Amino acid sequence: MDWSPSTPSDLPVGVRRLTGSATTADASRFTAIWSEFAKPLPDLLLVLASTRTAEQQGISAAGCTPEARRTTALADAELLLTGPSVPPCWSLPPLPAGVSPALISWVVCQQLGLDPQVAALGLPVPPHFPHLRFEDPCAGPSECVSSGCAMQLERVQQLVHRGRRLGRGLRRPLVLAESVPGGTTTALAVLTGLGLPVQALVSGSALHPPMALKQRLVSEGLSRLPCRRHLDAQALLAAVGDPFQALSTGILIGVLEADQPVLLAGGSQMAAVLALALHALTEDRRQQLCDRVLIGTTAWLAAERLQAATPASSLVTLLSNLEQHYSVSLQAYAAGLRFSSSRHSRLRDFEQGHVKEGVGAGGLALLAQWRGVSVDTLVHSCDRAFEQLLATDDKDTVAP
Repeated sequence: MDWSPSTPSDLPVGVRRLTGSATTADASRFTAIWSEFAKPLPDLLLVLASTRTAEQQGISAAGCTPEARRTTALADAELLLTGPSVPPCWSLPPLPAGVSPALISWVVCQQLGLDPQVAALGLPVPPHFPHLRFEDPCAGPSECVSSGCAMQLERVQQLVHRGRRLGRGLRRPLVLAESVPGGTTTALAVLTGLGLPVQALVSGSALHPPMALKQRLVSEGLSRLPCRRHLDAQALLAAVGDPFQALSTGILIGVLEADQPVLLAGGSQMAAVLALALHALTEDRRQQLCDRVLIGTTAWLAAERLQAATPASSLVTLLSNLEQHYSVSLQAYAAGLRFSSSRHSRLRDFEQGHVKEGVGAGGLALLAQWRGVSVDTLVHSCDRAFEQLLATDDKDTVAP
């Protein structure tokens, strides 16, 4: 399946480049930054956030009900931090098929010796595990995008400022991941608000994303804005964004001063964060940021076509639109991990599109491959991890 214009020969097996304007020399430079020969290991930051957009019935498959989605981010983070063999405080929410992509992320952390850090923003239930705080824990979820007033501007400004300070202080490369139920809808909202033609390009966690519902909520929210013509990034975030986007936009702006590379581990949500940061920068600094940023995602998301008639995948088209809109050249890749040979049907469900991305799975799998871990090793390790997860199911405790 041809997702990208070209695939440099020095990429690991199965890895595909998703953007066409960057050169092979650019690809080699990023390979050198993230490969097994690069020192030191990167930091890994998983940002958890909550939005009342996720409470809309049918909006997300990251939990079958709005109630289940209230603790999805907590369960994802707990799996990443403690692994599948430890009975969790927060059980993974029931899914229509598949399993949380946090399982892949945990496997990669074990393979590479990564030590994840977790930031919690606006969660309805406070985490019981150690985490970074960037705002008052009582700030609560952002409102639904349809309100046109998702967050107070002061909150957005504070999160952007603190994210910028974090980015400015980086001393090692950073892998940025997220768990935000409803986050693809807020991504659609900010990308649309920035003027990008993405209405039919932003996916979701469901096998068949509820595109009409997403677009209706976004249209309602944006219609409440008095004037979109000269809206700045922070005002747009306050209107239809989420806390993850605000903090991460600040991190990317701060990266320009730290001169550290960042791997954005995800799909459309990471594209939205990058677009917000580019919008906030002057034109002469935009490519400088893109020269430090790499987007890494899964093969499943990279292959998805939300419109069957389009020649390229939806994510590839979205990234191309982003390049054209801001006159920049991006580096984006899909990992080679596939589960067609897995022993377990719930992992093979990924191949059908039931689970596509999340918790940094694609970017981390890409990093593992660049650091010399084979796809076969990743698949076997995920199989074993899933078996451990099944073995602990009966030991799950009820959340306090």
